[in-house]
Amino acid sequence: MVDVDSFSFTDFPEDIQISILSFLSPKQIASFACTSKRSVSLCSSDDKLWYPMCERRWGAKTQIKNWGDGKIGYKLLYKTLDEWENLIGFWRRSGEPTVNSSSPLLIHFEWGPSFVAASRVCPSQNCTCNVLKSPFLWMSLNSDGEIVNFLKLDGEIKSWDDFVKCCQFGLVEDLVSVNVNFVGACHVLVEENYANYYQVHGKQLSQSSPNSVIQYLRGDESEGSSGECSVTEMYYTQLANRISPGGDRAWRRQRRRERERLGKRRWEPEHFVKIVNCSPTPARPLQGLWKGTSDGINLVFYLMTYDVGGIICRRIDDLSSYSAPPVFWTSNTTFIESPFAPEEEYLYDSRIHYRSLAEADHIHRHCPSAENEVVSHIMYINSSYDLVIRDSAGRSTNPRQGEGRIWHYQDGTFGFGFLWDNFIIDLNPMVQDGCLLDAL
Repeated sequence: MVDVDSFSFTDFPEDIQISILSFLSPKQIASFACTSKRSVSLCSSDDKLWYPMCERRWGAKTQIKNWGDGKIGYKLLYKTLDEWENLIGFWRRSGEPTVNSSSPLLIHFEWGPSFVAASRVCPSQNCTCNVLKSPFLWMSLNSDGEIVNFLKLDGEIKSWDDFVKCCQFGLVEDLVSVNVNFVGACHVLVEENYANYYQVHGKQLSQSSPNSVIQYLRGDESEGSSGECSVTEMYYTQLANRISPGGDRAWRRQRRRERERLGKRRWEPEHFVKIVNCSPTPARPLQGLWKGTSDGINLVFYLMTYDVGGIICRRIDDLSSYSAPPVFWTSNTTFIESPFAPEEEYLYDSRIHYRSLAEADHIHRHCPSAENEVVSHIMYINSSYDLVIRDSAGRSTNPRQGEGRIWHYQDGTFGFGFLWDNFIIDLNPMVQDGCLLDAL
């Protein structure tokens, strides 16, 4: 008969102990490591403990053994991937646009074989519902465990294979080394790593050496001294210059060189905010990213959000402007159920649907008798016009002119329109199970 009370954790076989530890968080593992010398040995086992933790959590999403060319520790990899996992998903640019001509309004982070990739996402202009997707940002670790981030200035590269080929042939003029810094859980700042122009962590990446970039990405470059200096070193250097004879002139020269160097920046800092709820749910059937045509011609992206004040719809291309009003809003999130009043049925049946030409052709060929979708619910909305144009008493100048409807269809999609025109803009989802639909 085994005395359970006298049976301790150390009595288990080592593989069982490590298996149990692998289900703990890094913080809990660190606390356990403080209990004894043997615990330190167990918790520092890279292959036995940290590799299974990485494989269990991210093995289905990325190739764990390929990160850092397979030469980095899994404990470091776990720490990095744990932080970067929050990047996965859709982000929108925030704030007024900068001078970056190729700065995307919408980006999508996803796992790659040995990297995290962010792609530009923009509407196609070919009269279809297709969405254009092209490489924007590449994040990985080199064989020394150092973070390596490269940004593509334009969207000419169509795939990540092309991205690597450009590196192999030395076409690096449009690649910029950047830092991706978290400013809270749902806000990142992408800024150029301008400590060195084409020099990252002391390694020179120049067009005169065609394979220098791809060698560095793979961790094949030889060891070199770091080209960056810490904030503390910069502080003491400036302090020594200012208190030494002639130090003031040296300090001014240093400041001038700093301004000249900053003038060579190729990428102005950009802020991106995560779209947390990018898909509808049963409780919030309208939320998320949607796409529809504008004036029946161009594809446009819309973001529907549920807030404490109701539901707000904004166009993605307007989100970077603080002054742009929403497309529509409603404080009453309750749907009108079927059967509908004759006035509501006439309001819907008398309208023309805005659809892409390809979508309209598909409906015409396959459902010639079904001119409109089957409406399951209706919701009242107000336009941005009603928000910004009011009389001196604070009332809408024409309350009915700001009124509209959302028609929710049985297939889960919806359309919206206003009483002053004769159109319905039909919207289709952009995202399903976290993946971008109709991506080219």
